[in-house]
Amino acid sequence: MSRTRSRKKVLPTTVITAEINALTHDGRGVAYIDNKAVFIDEALPGETVEFLYTDIRKDYAEARVVNIITASPLRVEAQCPHFGVCGGCSFQHVKDEEQIMLKQGLLIEQFKRIGKVTIPEIWVPLTGPHWGYRRKARMGVKYVAKKDRVLVGFRERRHPYLAEIDSCKVMHPRVGTKLLALGELIGSLTIRDKIPQIEVALGDTVCVLAVRVLEPPSAEDLEKMRDFSHHHGISLHVQAKGPDTIMPIPGEPELMPSYALPNYGLEFNFKPAMFTQVNYEINQQMINRVVNEMTLNEHDHVLDLFCGLGNFTLPMATKAGQVTGIEGDQPLVNHAKANAVHNQLSNVEFFAADLSKDLSAYPWAQRTYTKILLDPSRAGASEVLPYFKRWQPELIVYVSCNPSTLARDAGILVNDLGYRLVKAGVMDMFPQTGHVESIALFVKA
Repeated sequence: MSRTRSRKKVLPTTVITAEINALTHDGRGVAYIDNKAVFIDEALPGETVEFLYTDIRKDYAEARVVNIITASPLRVEAQCPHFGVCGGCSFQHVKDEEQIMLKQGLLIEQFKRIGKVTIPEIWVPLTGPHWGYRRKARMGVKYVAKKDRVLVGFRERRHPYLAEIDSCKVMHPRVGTKLLALGELIGSLTIRDKIPQIEVALGDTVCVLAVRVLEPPSAEDLEKMRDFSHHHGISLHVQAKGPDTIMPIPGEPELMPSYALPNYGLEFNFKPAMFTQVNYEINQQMINRVVNEMTLNEHDHVLDLFCGLGNFTLPMATKAGQVTGIEGDQPLVNHAKANAVHNQLSNVEFFAADLSKDLSAYPWAQRTYTKILLDPSRAGASEVLPYFKRWQPELIVYVSCNPSTLARDAGILVNDLGYRLVKAGVMDMFPQTGHVESIALFVKA
């Protein structure tokens, strides 16, 4: 019986020169060789570069720059020594202030190409800190026996392996400067090879690191973790299974991170594994923009779709007559209700529902709403948009972490459901990375 062996693809070793014509949504330069698109890491539009292939497919290829012949005026030296190896950032070679303008250009292009919609007015981008901003993350952990070292951080660029890094400049320094120390701590534990990840949750004052453990830590392990917590001012928790099993080290207090929205007199408590925006400064600006553009008053009944723990719901409830929040994750809904009580808001209600499924049986779905806010996942909101015919909102604000699905859904709202796009723009939620946070405003035509 013969067996066919899978062979590793042999790639050309000849350096190729090309001009970069465009930029992808994740920050790669695009060149065309023999009518095939080549996506090249760290290349910028307008540059002439030399590159080597890293992968060749039927319809496209991937490559990396080996030499810049003609550099873009936007190019700078990356500040992080791990840039190019760590896959967490892809824009560090672009001037800080120009990154968001490139992302704005991507948004405009995708609205035209995918949604068949032209943006009539571009919002001024919301900007904030370019470094040390990230307060939520899931870091990988790996004990490497050959190096007798525990790696803590993020995956290598386009590889499944953890990058060998000792710090992270986009992470809040309370955590980003302690990756080596965390690795040394875990390396000293008896279960050093039974820890796959750490959940980072940093509030305004409290920092919780939830350490996922595949085997229970020993008493000696727990003592070492307790000492680390006290020395670094970080609350280490242990996670045995799912998010609900995150618990403090025995004998230590259970601390819950929180963030405040001073403009609205609000405070949000959240558990470590719950979704919150990673960039608090931009989050506050984003909420201000949403609330201001919605011009809410006591006659408004607002529907907040994909509401999470109420990040937009509660600020809107300080201005509107009634706000209804819908979220697919029941624990988040429970926490949103608790945050409403914590902030003494009685004109807000929350329900759990899968917004990609049939909603016709829900009483809240039978109502009409004056205004709707939606902030879906990267998949967008196309399944829920047909219900807008029933709800009849006069105004819609759509916040998105994926300009491609926002553009697609904008096309549905404008071309199929009779709404008019008023304006759209980008927000610098994720500097140094290829992620794009965007927002669009629609009114009934």
